[in-house]
Amino acid sequence: MIMKNKIFLVITLLAIAAGIYYLENQKTETGSGGSGDVPASGSEAATEVRAVTIEEKAKMYPRAAEIVAPAGFINSDGFTVSEFIGKKVILVDFWTYSCINCQRTMPYLTRWYDKYKDEGLIILGIHTPEFDFEKNIENVRLAAQKFGVEYPVVLDNDYGTWRNYGNRYWPRKYLIDIDGFIVYDHIGEGGYEETEKKIQELLRERRMALGEDMDISGDIVDPSVGEYAEGVGSPEVYFGSSRNSLLANGESGRSGEQIFPYPSGIRQNELYLGGDWNITPEYAENISPNAKIIFRYRAKNVFMVLESEKPNTIEIYRDGKPISVEKGSDVMIVDGIPAITVKEPRLYRIIEDPEGSDIHTLEINVTEPGLQAFTFTFG
Repeated sequence: MIMKNKIFLVITLLAIAAGIYYLENQKTETGSGGSGDVPASGSEAATEVRAVTIEEKAKMYPRAAEIVAPAGFINSDGFTVSEFIGKKVILVDFWTYSCINCQRTMPYLTRWYDKYKDEGLIILGIHTPEFDFEKNIENVRLAAQKFGVEYPVVLDNDYGTWRNYGNRYWPRKYLIDIDGFIVYDHIGEGGYEETEKKIQELLRERRMALGEDMDISGDIVDPSVGEYAEGVGSPEVYFGSSRNSLLANGESGRSGEQIFPYPSGIRQNELYLGGDWNITPEYAENISPNAKIIFRYRAKNVFMVLESEKPNTIEIYRDGKPISVEKGSDVMIVDGIPAITVKEPRLYRIIEDPEGSDIHTLEINVTEPGLQAFTFTFG
């Protein structure tokens, strides 16, 4: 008898609950209280929630900045940031093609674009040049092809967009959400997993905001796709007079011709030249043949930004011997001498040491006049 009473009670409660549910639905359809007011529909309620969300975001995050004074476009006839707001999650990437730090981020950017472009992500590359040769659209176009960049790129030759974002670094990434707010940014290399998870989060928000029925990829790009700087104990070194504070055997900060005597001693992280050089604000150009560049560094890899109007061969020695297994990918062995033929303006890979980071003295013999040396960078 007790069991039957319990069953009856459960059935009664279920019937009451069903009745309440039916009456509530009737109210939604016909109005309540004789006032004629109709409660907000699901879409209207969602719109109200979105409005509150945007209002709260405006208190926390800056609005996306626009492109200013574009000097040309690659992979596009032209674009603005605003045309994608409300439609896409936007990754704005400031880069310049001869920057090794930028180059090391490229495998992640290109994979993110391939992976998420059909899920609502657009990447906008802002190419802001460090050197004059990086203003040339053909140079940038060739670099974009080399790095597999298929997303749109704008040339920011006058730094208009750079200043509009208040940027000071290469590379730097800004993530703009579906509502047009900059909700995340990252300076320099690294942070790839964190950045990709934020992309996924913003794509899910976009999907909900637009009412799309779409799965968002949840896995992370393999971190081994890119290079990493390891054990670097040397700074970036500039040859031009505007920034050559590490020049040790000449007058730093002065443009014009200087004759550099061969140094009697070499100190770590100081730049030495040998022979007759013309120093410009951006680069040093050798006037005499068989000129020297000497630098004692600590790093695994060594890179140089170089240019020459006509092909110019440089020979590479380390610790007094021709380099061998540690030669960079741009080095060729010619008649037993490791050398690079410099022509187009770009970053050249001088040393890529499989043994890792250590202290070494690098000596470069510039066989012919006309080499333009811009920077040393390390990794």
